[in-house]
Amino acid sequence: MTVPLKLIDKFGRHIDYVRLSVTDRCDFRCVYCMAEEMTFLPRDQVLSLEEIYEVGAAFARLGVNKLRLTGGEPLVRKGILSLIQRLGKLDVELVITTNGSQLPTMADDLVAAGVKRINISLDTLNPERFKELTRKDKFDQVIAGIEAACKAGFKKVKLNAVILKGRNDDEVVDLVDFARERGLDISFIEEMPLGVISEHDREEAYCSSDEVRAMINARYPLTKTEEQTAGPSTYYRMADSETRVGFISPHSHNFCSECNRVRVTVEGRLLLCLGNEHSMDLRELLRSEPDEAKRAAMLEKALIDSMDLKPEKHHFDLANEPQILRFMNATGG
Repeated sequence: MTVPLKLIDKFGRHIDYVRLSVTDRCDFRCVYCMAEEMTFLPRDQVLSLEEIYEVGAAFARLGVNKLRLTGGEPLVRKGILSLIQRLGKLDVELVITTNGSQLPTMADDLVAAGVKRINISLDTLNPERFKELTRKDKFDQVIAGIEAACKAGFKKVKLNAVILKGRNDDEVVDLVDFARERGLDISFIEEMPLGVISEHDREEAYCSSDEVRAMINARYPLTKTEEQTAGPSTYYRMADSETRVGFISPHSHNFCSECNRVRVTVEGRLLLCLGNEHSMDLRELLRSEPDEAKRAAMLEKALIDSMDLKPEKHHFDLANEPQILRFMNATGG
């Protein structure tokens, strides 16, 4: 049964897609996502699995039809499969973004629990470069995870690649070939300027979607399609392959006018925009009312009221210090 959508912001955008962060922890330390030495949240500041479920269920009751679990790395959260099994019973499409490290042992269980689609991060096909970019020596484990996902029966498996100039931009076509060989879609993502990092200069490393598309187009002519998922990717097709090539371009092609998404961080902040600090504290609400029915009603009202806080657009500036100091692992990928 389809639930009427009740989340519409003051700009007329319909919010039907929610990204739920289940942990700020990760077994990688990707250079564009977090610092090498991280201080993670104390346990009492993190939403419990039960609280995360309550938030997901409230969104489903308000007509949201897609929930994406993110992190950090969502699959390292203790007990995560029990949460996924519960969320998988809601009237939503349940999807996950992962670094792939846990998939060799978890892919089949995720499909059985109701996960329909999975996005796997893969920025390089070079094991040594993988170690440099993630600060972990787990390349073979991730490739095994991708292979396991391909066999497990997900409705769709997609690769995500963040391209940095001078770091992995010479592998763009190789990554497309890797996706083509396996019949997977792939999206190329412009680096998000979240959190203060010292590993590289974001302005110098910035590689636009137009540059990436030109590299691919020189080998495989691309034709833009009108196909869309709930996310921000713009998709292109190649004449000789079923693989779709997507581009997520928060800098070069702002997609705010079509934004249908909100995020919930693992500490319970409802972020109305990735690039702004407009937010609402759901953790305080969840922990202030012991009665389950009253808490559910309060949560629904808060989510509806929050739509007035959603800004029209974000402003990313690569040349200056980031205005958003939270790292991507704390935001939810």
